[in-house]
Amino acid sequence: MPMEKTFDPAAIEAKWSHEWESRGLYRPARPDAQPFTIVNPPPNVTGALHIGHALDNTLQDVLVRYERLRGKDALWVVGMDHAGIATQMVVERQMEARQDKRTNYSREDFVEKVWQWKAESGGQITGQLRRLGCSMDWSREQFTMDPHFTRAVVKVFVDLHKKGLIYRDKRLVNWDPKLKTAISDLEVETVEVKGGFWHFKYPLADGVTLDDGRNYIEVATTRPETMLADMAVAVHPDDARYKSVIGKDILQPITGRRFKIVADEHADPELGSGAVKITPGHDFNDFEVGKRAGFKPAEMLNMLDGDANVIQTADGLVPQEYLGLHRFKRDGIDGARELVVARMKELGFLIPHVDKDGNEHDAEPRTIQTPFGDRGGVVIEPWLTDQWYVDAETLARPPMQAVRDGRITIVPKTWEKTFFNWMENIQPWCVSRQLWWGHRIPAWYAEDGRIFVAETEEEAQAQAGAGVALTRDEDVLDTWFSSALWPFATLGWPENTDLLKRHYPNDVLISGFDILFFWDARMAMQGMEFMGDVPWKTLYLHGLVRAPDGAKMSKSKGNVVDPLGLIDQYGADALRFFMSAMESQGRDIKMDDARLAGYRNFATKLWNAARFCEANGISASTSFEAPPASLPVNRWIIGEVAATVAAMESAFAAYRFDEAANAIYSFAWDRFCDWYLELIKPILNPGTDPNSVRAEPVEAPSFSSNGDGEKSGPSTSSGQTEVEETRTVAGWVLDQILVMLHPFMPFITEELWTGLGDRADYPLITAKWPAPAAEKDAGASADIDWLIKLVSELRTAKAELGLAPGARLTAHFPASLKGRTDKLSAQLDRLARLEAISFDPAPAGASAQLVVEGETITVPLEGVIDIAAERERLTKALAAAAKERDSLAGRLNNPSFVERAKPEAVDKARADHAAKEAEADRLTAALARLG
Repeated sequence: MPMEKTFDPAAIEAKWSHEWESRGLYRPARPDAQPFTIVNPPPNVTGALHIGHALDNTLQDVLVRYERLRGKDALWVVGMDHAGIATQMVVERQMEARQDKRTNYSREDFVEKVWQWKAESGGQITGQLRRLGCSMDWSREQFTMDPHFTRAVVKVFVDLHKKGLIYRDKRLVNWDPKLKTAISDLEVETVEVKGGFWHFKYPLADGVTLDDGRNYIEVATTRPETMLADMAVAVHPDDARYKSVIGKDILQPITGRRFKIVADEHADPELGSGAVKITPGHDFNDFEVGKRAGFKPAEMLNMLDGDANVIQTADGLVPQEYLGLHRFKRDGIDGARELVVARMKELGFLIPHVDKDGNEHDAEPRTIQTPFGDRGGVVIEPWLTDQWYVDAETLARPPMQAVRDGRITIVPKTWEKTFFNWMENIQPWCVSRQLWWGHRIPAWYAEDGRIFVAETEEEAQAQAGAGVALTRDEDVLDTWFSSALWPFATLGWPENTDLLKRHYPNDVLISGFDILFFWDARMAMQGMEFMGDVPWKTLYLHGLVRAPDGAKMSKSKGNVVDPLGLIDQYGADALRFFMSAMESQGRDIKMDDARLAGYRNFATKLWNAARFCEANGISASTSFEAPPASLPVNRWIIGEVAATVAAMESAFAAYRFDEAANAIYSFAWDRFCDWYLELIKPILNPGTDPNSVRAEPVEAPSFSSNGDGEKSGPSTSSGQTEVEETRTVAGWVLDQILVMLHPFMPFITEELWTGLGDRADYPLITAKWPAPAAEKDAGASADIDWLIKLVSELRTAKAELGLAPGARLTAHFPASLKGRTDKLSAQLDRLARLEAISFDPAPAGASAQLVVEGETITVPLEGVIDIAAERERLTKALAAAAKERDSLAGRLNNPSFVERAKPEAVDKARADHAAKEAEADRLTAALARLG
C-alpha cells in the first residue's frame, strides 16, 4: 500500500510501542550473544515524566537500541522506587482532603492504604516512558517493595550489621519538623533568608572579670532560642583576650545554667567577639566542639520535640513560660526565639545593633544561608536522636580504588575530582527514617535495651532467648538504601540466578550528575561489598535541561517544560533527537523550540525522501553488504555510508551522543536527501524537466522499452542497467539510514522500514547494525565532492547577485576539467542549470568568478544583470551590515556592558554580531565576484 502523503507522528507511535512490547522485541532471546546491561534509575512511584527523565531515558534507549542492533543480548532493567517520604506525603495529603489522618489507623492499615493507592494511581510514569519509546524489559518490571527486593534489602542490613558496618548511635541529624523524620544531608537545600544577628552579654560567674574589666563575654547568634540548651562558650586557645578565663564559669541569664568557657580552635578570634556559644544538641559544629570538650552525646541537652516545640531539658532549667512554644514565630504567633530576645533585653543582656544613622535595633540584619528540607519545605532542625548509621567511610574505599585503577570509568572525566572529594570526606550515612511506608528496619529491642538484628522475628527471638519480650524498631530505611542494591537485586540477588551471573556487572549507568552521591556512589559501595565487583564499568553523567535563557527550571518560575506536551507538538522522535544532538559531555542543555521544530522537519524530510524512493521504484534492500556499483554517484554514496557508520561507532564508543546524532543527521539530510536523490534523478528519469523538487515525491515515469514497461537505460559494468543499479543502491542506502537513525528516532524508522518492504518477520528493532564491507571510492568521492562544491558556489553566486535559482547561465571551464564535466554532464545539467559549458576563454567584461578546488570557473554577467546597479546595491548593503557589526563589537568590547547586562542580553548581542559579521563577509565576497 502506498505511503501516506503526510508524516503523522501520533499515528505511528502508539502502534509501534504496542507492537514491539507485545511481540517481546525489547528483549529478544539471544542466549549465546554477548550481554549488554543497563539499569534505569528507578523513578518514584509518585512521579510523572519530567524533562530530566526525558533526557536520561532517551540516552539510555539510544544505547540499548544501538547495542541490540549490534546483536547483543541487551537488557534494560526497568522499575520504580517506593519513594518513602514522597509516597507517604501523597497518601497523607489525600487523607487530609477527607478530614482524615494517618494516626487514625494502625501502621498495618495505613501501609495497606498506600498499597491501594499504588494499585490505583501509582506508576503513571511507566506509561509515559512507553510514549517516549523506551525499549525496557517491561516483562520484568521491578519495584523496590516487591517481596524478593525486600528480602535483599533485609539481608544487606543484617549482613552489614554483622560486619560492624551498620550501627546505632546518638548523633545530630537533619530533622524535618513537618515530616517528622530525619533526612540526609543530600536532601537539604540551602536557601538565602532575611534574618537577624543578635549580640548578647553572657555574665561571668563568681565575680570573675576579663583583663579589660568586663564581667561578661559577648556572644552572637542567628538562633537565640538555642541558648535554652547552651552548655559552653568556646574561645580560641590563643586568643589573649580570654586566656585568663578559660575554665571559668558562665551563668546563663535565662536558665541560670552554669557552664564552662572552653578552649577550641572552632572559635575564630577575627570573627565577631571571638567567643561562641555552644549548643551541642542543636548545631553540627557545636556537636563536635561539645565532644572535644568531653560531653558524651547522651549528656548533650535537647530542648525541642519532633515538632520543633520547646520541651524541658534533662537538667530541668528551661523556664515554664517557654515550654510548648515553637522554636520561632509561626503563623503570626511569637515563638521561643522572640521570647528569648525580649527577656534578654529586659534583663539588660541584649547588646543593640547601631546602624549607620545611629539608630538602635535588637539585631543586625543579615542574609542567612538557611537549611530547608527539599520535600517538607520547612527549616531543618539539627536534632540529637538515636538513629541507624552505615559506616560509609569503609564502604567508600573500594569504589574509590575502582575509579583510580580504571575498573569504573567516569564520563566526563572532569567529574572524578568531585567524586573523590565527596568520597574522601564522607560522613556516616544515617539510614533510618521515621516513616511507616518503606522497608522496616529488621531490629528488635528487649526491655533492658539490648538490640537483636535478624532477617526474621523468629531469628531475633532465638538470639534473645525464649521468654524475652521483643519490640520491633518502628523506623524504616532510607529509600536510597534500597535503591543502592538496584544493579544486582533486580537480577535476583541474593539468589545466584542465571540472570545475575550473566548481567552483573552492568555495562553502563547513565545518570544525572545531581544524583551522583544520592545513588551512584552508594550503588558502587553496596555492589562492591556484596558482589565483590563494580556495579557497572562506565558511569556516564549528563547535565541538566534548562530553560531557553539558561535558568534552572522550577515550578515557582513557571518555566517548567512538559515533555508529553512536546511529544504531542513535535513527536517523540523529534524530542529524542533533540535530547541526543544537544547532549554534549559536561554541558547543560537549553530548551529550544526552533531546534525541536527543525528535528520534526528532519523527520518529515526523511518521510518525503522515502516517498520519492517508493514513487521511483526504490524498495527495501535484500543485501546486508553494499551492492556492487559502477556509477560514480553510487560508488560515492556507498563510501559516504561507510564513513558515517565509522563516525557513529567512534562517537558511541566515546559516549558522544551529540556527535553520533549529528553524523547521521548530516548524512541523511545533506548527503542523501539534498544531494544523492538530486544526483540520481537524471538516471531515474532521463529526459524529464530538470526543475528540482529536492527529494519531494514525484510520479514514477512510464516508459516502454522493455518487457516490464519500463525504460531500463544503458548498462553498467556491474551487469545491471544504470536504473537498476541506482535503485538497488538507493534502496540499500535508505535501509542503512533507517538502521543508523533507529536508536534516535525509533518510530518513524520502523514505520518506513516496514512500509518499504515485506519484512514483518524482520523488524528494524532487531535488525543488524550496518557493516557495509566497503570503503570510500577516492575517484568517485573526488568527482561528486567537486560537483557539490561547484553547484553550491553557483547557487551562492546567484543568491548574492539576486538571480533566480533556475536562471540558466553559461560557464567557462578550464580545459583540465573537460573529462570531469563530460562524466558528470547529466548532473551538471540538472543541478547547475548551465545553458552551456565552454572551454574557450571567457569574454571580457563583468563576470562571476567561482573558485572550486583551486580551479576558476568564469560565468559572464554582461547582459544578465545591471552590473553598476548591482555593485551599488551590494556596496550599500555592505556598509549597513559593517556599521551594525562594528556597533555591536563596540558594545561587546565595553566591560561595563558585558559585566552588568543580563546574560541573555549579552548572548543576543554576540549572536547578532556574528550574524552581521557573516553578512558583511558574504557581501564582500559578492562584490569580489563582480570584479
